[in-house]
Amino acid sequence: MQGNEKKKHNIRGHKILLASVLCLFGFCLLAQKPVQNKQSRPQQEAKVQAPKKQQAKSKVYLIHSDMLRKDSRHPDAQVVTGNVVFRHDSVYMYCDSAYYYDKLGSFEAFSNVKMNQGDTLFLYGDRLYYDGNTQIAEVRNNVRMENRNTTLLTDSLNYDRLYNLGYFFDGGTLMDEQNVLTSEWGEYNPSTKQSVFNYNVKLVNPQFTLTSDTLEYNTQSKVAEIVGPSDILSDNNHIYSEQGTYNTATGKAALYQRSIITNDAKQLTGDTLFYDRNTGVGEAFSHMEMRDTINKNMMTGEYGYYNEKTKYAFATDKAVAIDYSQGDSLYLHADTLMMETFHLDTDSMHREMRAFHKVRFYRTDMQGVADSLVFATKDSCLTLYKDPILWNQNQQLVGEKVCIYFNDSTIERAHIINQALSVEQIDSTKYNQVSGKEMKSYFRNKQMYKTEVIGSVRVVYYPMDADSTLIGMNVSETSKLDVYLENQKLEKMVMSPKSSGTLYPMTQIPAGKDKLDNFVWFDYIRPKNKQDIFNWVPKKVTDQLKKSVRGPVELPNQHLFEKKKKEE
Repeated sequence: MQGNEKKKHNIRGHKILLASVLCLFGFCLLAQKPVQNKQSRPQQEAKVQAPKKQQAKSKVYLIHSDMLRKDSRHPDAQVVTGNVVFRHDSVYMYCDSAYYYDKLGSFEAFSNVKMNQGDTLFLYGDRLYYDGNTQIAEVRNNVRMENRNTTLLTDSLNYDRLYNLGYFFDGGTLMDEQNVLTSEWGEYNPSTKQSVFNYNVKLVNPQFTLTSDTLEYNTQSKVAEIVGPSDILSDNNHIYSEQGTYNTATGKAALYQRSIITNDAKQLTGDTLFYDRNTGVGEAFSHMEMRDTINKNMMTGEYGYYNEKTKYAFATDKAVAIDYSQGDSLYLHADTLMMETFHLDTDSMHREMRAFHKVRFYRTDMQGVADSLVFATKDSCLTLYKDPILWNQNQQLVGEKVCIYFNDSTIERAHIINQALSVEQIDSTKYNQVSGKEMKSYFRNKQMYKTEVIGSVRVVYYPMDADSTLIGMNVSETSKLDVYLENQKLEKMVMSPKSSGTLYPMTQIPAGKDKLDNFVWFDYIRPKNKQDIFNWVPKKVTDQLKKSVRGPVELPNQHLFEKKKKEE
């Protein structure tokens, strides 16, 4: 008798101890994680209790048993065995044997325990303690809760009928048609289909796996709410987020607090991210960053778009492209940046980056401005359009269009097309100048060592003696010019096939002869550092390039066409 009484009190004591531990645990969560208050059991109960439901006073009835007897070891209980059935309100509970405490409105059930609440909720286990006053069912060992298409498996489950809430605290698994969730602690509401999981949470889907420390999940909507550090892994991408929602059915996610999407070594980061797993489209808002960890480049801005299937990227609003593949990073800004990939997954695959309007870029060895540009990996060519200007140390290149060719991110040559002008600054007032129809400059170790000028070549040049003393100023004209430099200093010039020129002593330079007609030193436009790329400075009206105007083309036998026109 004492042994059974002790067993009964142990079960009740276990319940009281368990409730105390859960309350203490919830208080700790409240103190340590204020953002996750709704995860803790005490907070959940406090929230549900407003307004508080009225506890039922109805009796727990013994409906059937094959045998009923008294046991001196349990004077307050009736021992019932064989096909035992209890009813409390609309709930039916079954077992093989039980201790029935009629006056207390409770019972302890053993073996083949089953609890039916309507036709939607079924609860199974090996042991059950049910209190009719609190309407709490404590089910232990091989516990299974079934609610339509949702199944919860655990070894320790408490089900609160007043709040229609089942919670486990010793590890459990929740399964629906698509997902399997496991955690150390959790709760599930059959009415709202809402569940909360804590500690070593893992959601397994055929297409991905989600791991977290805290997760909310609705079995009806299939939406997982991320409320703590979480990772979503699939075959080709990885999502990290600390706050947001993820629809496990549609694959659509809304993520906040600097979430990161990684795909094939490409990362999309933003304060707010929207992602569609099926289309592969990700959008980032506020402090956006798109990083290519293989090619070592990135784009930043306030808005970004990336399609992981087509490898198309788009950035705007303070957009910046950064290349850090070399020791010295290149920073490029424009109103809009685009990255497009062609012939994907083929040997001919190549990319193009386009920048539109108010382009400014900076690297310690090279700076430039233009209205727009295109960089193609196919030929490693950077093309600047509409009023482009390029600087390399004390060298300046200007033209209608500039093409810059790279070798492993290092400038190799530059091609200036139409109205080409090269200027080398000697001091604050003197400049070596070369102009022509087109110009080709070659670089070695990031320094210009040769320039070819073709068509209508004009030169203003200050030769020096061995101690760098200026000898005079040479003004020349020719058809083709080759300029050779050493350590950024002019070494020699070769003019062909013929040239005409005059060397003026330094004291006899005529006024106005020291500048070519199209000379402009655009130092006021030049980006000074990586922060200066955001400061757009337009050309002065007086410094604009002349418009290229083609004259009328005289057709063969033009007079015959004009004669026929007059006859008509």
